[in-house]
Amino acid sequence: MIKINNTIKKFRLLQITSSNLPIGSFIYSKGLEWAVESGWIANIENFRLWQQQQIDYTLTRLDWPILKRLYISYKLDDIDSFQFWIQLLLANRETSELRDEEKQRGAALFKLFHIWDLPVPNSDWSSLIKKSQISGLAWLGNQWKIPLFDLAISFGYSWLENAIITGIKLVPFGQSTAQILLKDLSQSLAYSLPKALSMTDNDLGSGLPLVAIASSCHETQFTRLFRS
Repeated sequence: MIKINNTIKKFRLLQITSSNLPIGSFIYSKGLEWAVESGWIANIENFRLWQQQQIDYTLTRLDWPILKRLYISYKLDDIDSFQFWIQLLLANRETSELRDEEKQRGAALFKLFHIWDLPVPNSDWSSLIKKSQISGLAWLGNQWKIPLFDLAISFGYSWLENAIITGIKLVPFGQSTAQILLKDLSQSLAYSLPKALSMTDNDLGSGLPLVAIASSCHETQFTRLFRS
């Protein structure tokens, strides 16, 4: 067996947070497909603003802070706290489509534990870990000794890359524009991450009504490319 040194840990980090592998993040648009169809997002600047708001109000105020709390909860073997933060995460996915996406990502990631010959936790922990991609990442981060900050950076970049790949297909725009958006919005990620990891419990919570409306309408959209 290959010894898990720091270089291998970094490659595995890139693997588990890939926007295409291992859990098929490319099949989700988070309501963007309906927002484009309805005319809410008609150009590149509309798209940039849509993603910036999700960085500010979802990634920074919910996903990253909960990733931190799940990571710490598992490290402390605090299953009650771990369960609480998963429930809060799912409660803030405001539509059935967004909740299903979170659970589907979590289940897909959990299936890979066997493939990777990882020591699957007992049934109480397993039932919680498979409910969310974020909880699976928190568990893997502990198993592979990946520092929380590195895990959060990789997750955030994967989130952004997937959003831009979706925009290429739907808005649409070209590869050069995609690279500009990736550069500009990843700078926003860099500013937002320290804030996200310093959030108090009372600061947590996401609220983007237009995203929730777009996701709800997408559930019954007549023709669509994306699952959500």
